[in-house]
Order: sequence, then C-alpha cells, then structure tokens
Amino acid sequence: MKKEEVKVEVEEGNVLKISGERCGEKEDKDGKWHRVERSNGKFLRRFRLPGEVKVDQVKATMENGVLTVTVPKEEVKKPEVKAIEISG
Repeated sequence: MKKEEVKVEVEEGNVLKISGERCGEKEDKDGKWHRVERSNGKFLRRFRLPGEVKVDQVKATMENGVLTVTVPKEEVKKPEVKAIEISG
C-alpha cells in the first residue's frame, strides 16, 4: 500500500485509529483476449492507548509497505519514599 492510502488518527479518549482503502487494477492484453482484475478493500482498526502516552507526539512512518506507529510514553514519577524513625 501507499502512504496516501492509509490514515492514522488519535481520537478522543486515547484511541488510535488506523484506516485505509486500497483500489488496484491489473490489466493484461493479448492478441485474442483482454483481462482486467480489480482488488478493492477498506480496513479500519482501533487501539485503546494507555493513559500515560504523549498523544501530541505520536508519529507514523511507511517504508516498503510497512506502517510503523511510534507512541511515546510519559515518564511516570515513582512516589518518593521517606523513612520515618520510630521513637521509643
């Protein structure tokens, strides 16, 4: 597929939506016959993203027909642990 045929979106509620449509036609001509094959199809996939992602930094690349979507995570700070002395 070509990158123009694929759409990547992030919807409200941290939902990643990947959709597309393929329209292909192959034509063979010979002296006595003429053949045309058509392959059309739509697809749609949705993925719920975890809450700790940076939605504004989602990136997508297409190389050799392979779609790669990068979703960076926010750094989650670990709670600070403070030791308390026991008196007595």
